[in-house]
Amino acid sequence: MPSFKTLDDFDFAGKRVLLRADLNVPMKDGRVTDASRIERLIPTLRELSAKGARTILLSHFDRPKGKPDPALSLRQVVAPLAAALGRPVAFAEDCIGAPAQAAVDALAPGAVALLENLRFHKGEEANDPSFARALAALGDLYVNDAFSAAHRAHASTAALAHLLPAAAGRLMQEELEALAAALDHPERPLTAIVGGAKVSTKLDLLGFLIGKVDHLIIGGAMANTLLYAEGISVGASLCERKLAETARRLIAQAKAAGCDLMLPRDAVVAAKLARGAATETMPIAQVPADRMILDIGPLTIAAIGERLEASRTLVWNGPVGAFETPPFDAGTRAVAQKAAALTRAGKLRSVAGGGDTVAALAAAGVEDALTYVSTAGGAFLEWLEGRTLPGVAALEPRP
Repeated sequence: MPSFKTLDDFDFAGKRVLLRADLNVPMKDGRVTDASRIERLIPTLRELSAKGARTILLSHFDRPKGKPDPALSLRQVVAPLAAALGRPVAFAEDCIGAPAQAAVDALAPGAVALLENLRFHKGEEANDPSFARALAALGDLYVNDAFSAAHRAHASTAALAHLLPAAAGRLMQEELEALAAALDHPERPLTAIVGGAKVSTKLDLLGFLIGKVDHLIIGGAMANTLLYAEGISVGASLCERKLAETARRLIAQAKAAGCDLMLPRDAVVAAKLARGAATETMPIAQVPADRMILDIGPLTIAAIGERLEASRTLVWNGPVGAFETPPFDAGTRAVAQKAAALTRAGKLRSVAGGGDTVAALAAAGVEDALTYVSTAGGAFLEWLEGRTLPGVAALEPRP
């Protein structure tokens, strides 16, 4: 785990603090539809305000391609942010230059201002040193609380941290500590559940986890590719047949590493993926040519449960069935509830992440029951793949 400073390491009284947040929240008709990222930022904001900081929020929003776009202005986030924080939030029409400077100059100790979308400037995604210097001129200290953007080497996540004294915010700190506990020095046995649609999108993840975990459970449509590679007919299911040889190498790699690689033993199948479709449950080797595997069956659910009961740590990325379309959410829901029950009982440390995973846990009503649930998406996946994240590396102390 990288070393980094936290909010405990600085005196913030009266200081201008550039706080990199991730306010790229989903919106519809001008309203935030999921405020999770706002809510998770609030503890850092409140702590900085309580310590007398003049906090300047930096964030991107969507993909404006380096030029202003009124539809992608962060102004629409001000009201929900202020409501969650319980105090006013000022807004600047730009993130650098005179408008930004004026907003910063007007801040009293404890106050908060949000600057306009960083990606209105090409220098943000280009990690342009001059753009980073323009941002740095607005602050005395830098705090990164946007783990979800830490896999991007952008000006506000990488370059800026080298221009000012830097620290991790409470959300970044919590995320890094949770992931380190799950992968760097876990209590064993360590089990990973990896699901999703395609093996091709998670080859690096699977390869890395095979060398790390005791049990690797593969579900979702990506399991079909490995089943096919083992000579099992998967009917009309989604399957990357061209990756059969790659899948066989993964299976052999797991065997050589002593990693217990588990594939579905039975399946819930249907003629089409549709809400309320007629289903059958059958052994995995008996799937008809005109049927699709859309969820795991009770034998597989029980086998996963047995592995979880024997484990001390769980890392989870990806649902094990087509959870968005009932009744094919039953497998993912059952596994989530099992993990939650073991976590509540103090028998399992459970860390999960990725957009679909978070949505599945929420649908199962257990999002708050696991040890830690990351909303970071791509950054969470890259961390699991063992990659160095630019935004995290930039926080490491320099000689």
